[in-house]
Amino acid sequence: MTGTTRQRLLGTGLQLLLEHGYNGLGVQDLLQAAGVPKGSFYHHFDSKQDFALQVVDRYMAEVHAGLEACLDDDSLPPLQRIRRFFELSRDKYRREGYFGCMLGGLGQELSGASEVFRRKIEDCFVAIVERIAGCLALAHERGELDAATDPHEAANLILNCWEGAALRCRLWRDPAPLDDVLDFCFGALHVGAGKAVEAKGAGKARGG
Repeated sequence: MTGTTRQRLLGTGLQLLLEHGYNGLGVQDLLQAAGVPKGSFYHHFDSKQDFALQVVDRYMAEVHAGLEACLDDDSLPPLQRIRRFFELSRDKYRREGYFGCMLGGLGQELSGASEVFRRKIEDCFVAIVERIAGCLALAHERGELDAATDPHEAANLILNCWEGAALRCRLWRDPAPLDDVLDFCFGALHVGAGKAVEAKGAGKARGG
């Protein structure tokens, strides 16, 4: 029963964090939404911060499961595997009400106020980038990418574009920004990703 109560709180908290953010999440509202007794929260979690960090861990477990299912699918070429992961993420956002990526939402809300959350969210993004970069490296080996494309740089660019589009998706309540990013990124990867990465590096050199 203990495990069930804890998982119920985490599952409910995930949706509430998506909808209201960290500062808008009240413990009493969480308990009421989860349908558990008042004393349950501090039996399972040391604090609201501890709870939110564990919700992030649960969210990342879902992300890693999605990455594994898509990126390890040998029936598809590597680039299609990556695009499939993001397409499924887009569909998930739609089902949840277009609240976008919880990592991006919490990162924008808390990175300037909490070093703990800043490091946590960045570590999550790094883990996602590494998985995508690994699949891009496989595409590179198979000659599916421009020879100048660096898989790690390209993975960072894709995720950065995606997170920006996820914010616009939330603002508009519309998946169009996500679809536009997928079309742009994967249209460029075959022949233009290397140039895009070079342009990014040149921008950094100029202080852009």
